[in-house]
Parts: sequence; structure tokens; C-alpha cells
Amino acid sequence: MIIRLLSKRIIIVLSLISTIWGQEIQTTPGLEKQLQAQGLVNIHSLAPDILVELKYSTMDNFLGADTYGELDDCYLQPMAARMLAQAQMNLKKINPELTLLIYDGARPRSIQRKMWTLVYGTPSQDYVANPETGSVHNFGSAVDLTIATNEGVPLDMGTPFDYFGKLAQPRFEDKFLKEGKLSKEQLENRRLLRTVMTEAEFQTISIEWWHFNAVSVKEARLNYHIVE
Repeated sequence: MIIRLLSKRIIIVLSLISTIWGQEIQTTPGLEKQLQAQGLVNIHSLAPDILVELKYSTMDNFLGADTYGELDDCYLQPMAARMLAQAQMNLKKINPELTLLIYDGARPRSIQRKMWTLVYGTPSQDYVANPETGSVHNFGSAVDLTIATNEGVPLDMGTPFDYFGKLAQPRFEDKFLKEGKLSKEQLENRRLLRTVMTEAEFQTISIEWWHFNAVSVKEARLNYHIVE
């Protein structure tokens, strides 16, 4: 009788574990559900071959902290996602062996607040937008990215992602090329990234080679709600 009761309890426990495990596999993470509910699009639904490595979902970033938690996919406003899919097509036409590699996309304000807390009062504060006003990332209309091989090896852009120095700023590229601080190959890689992105109607900025806006800050504020 005791053995029978124990066996029955074990079966019940195993059944519960199986049910919970199955639910976890099928459940979309909370932050991802939140982004979907606000109308944002997973870039892989439009361009399955784009590589994604959200840097703020790892410890490998200038914050030294994982602020995204369970989120591993890049979400954007539908228009920005379509533009990025076009940029991937542009790149593939030029070189099928290369792909875009995304480091950051839509950034919810909840994440921005975490980042702001980490940098407030430090020299890094200048590189993180105040969450009360937000950046284009917070409106789901900006993307940080590079070019990589299809195997995921990034091309040499002269500096890492989130390198906050003049060497990462496109406005100084010609100067650094003449001084030998940027090589011709590094500059060509940056120009290839800009070419495929601007042909898809993204806007560049002068201080980060990896950052592109689908719309201006003003347009983002007029057309979209901040991503919460």
C-alpha cells in the first residue's frame, strides 16, 4: 500500500513538472510579449537570416551588466523592421557571404531606466539618454549593428561597438585614415555598412559608426509612443 501511494505521488509530481516545463517552453518571455503588445515586430519574422546578439542582454557591454534579461530577439517598429530587412537584402546582393549583425534595437523605457541608474553621476552618463525624454531606441526606431560573416565573425570596423572615443566617429574617419589610425579596409567596411543602410533609407549619425535611425528624433516623438 505504501509503495503504491509513493508511486502515485511520484507520477503526480512528474506530471506537474512535465506540464510546467511544457508551459515554459511555449510561453513567450514577459518583455517580449510586452513589445509584441505594443505593435513592434521581431526582425526575424521579416529577415530570418539576420544575426542578432543583443549586447545589453549579455555582460559584454560598457555597462558591464545584463539589463535585458530574457530578451534575445531584436524588435522594431514595423516600418523600421521593413527597412532593416531591405538593408539585409542590399548587403546580400553585394556579398552573399556577409550578413548584418544586430547589437540593439527597440529599447523599452524600463530597460533605459536600469541603464540610467547604472551610469548616473559617472562619466558614462553622457552616453545614455535620460529615460524621461528617451532616445530613438526608446521609440523602436533605431538600430545598432555591424556586418559579419555568415558564421558570425564581425568585420573589422576599427573600434569595438560602444567605443566612446573619436576613433568611432564617422566625422573623423578621413583624418584618422591619413594618420594611419584607421586602415583602408576598416574604412571600407564602415562605408559598406553605411551604404546598405542608407540605401534602405536609414539615417546615420556623426558620432557612432554602428548607430542608424529609421526616423529623426522629432519624427519618432510625433509618430510613435515611447516603448514602455
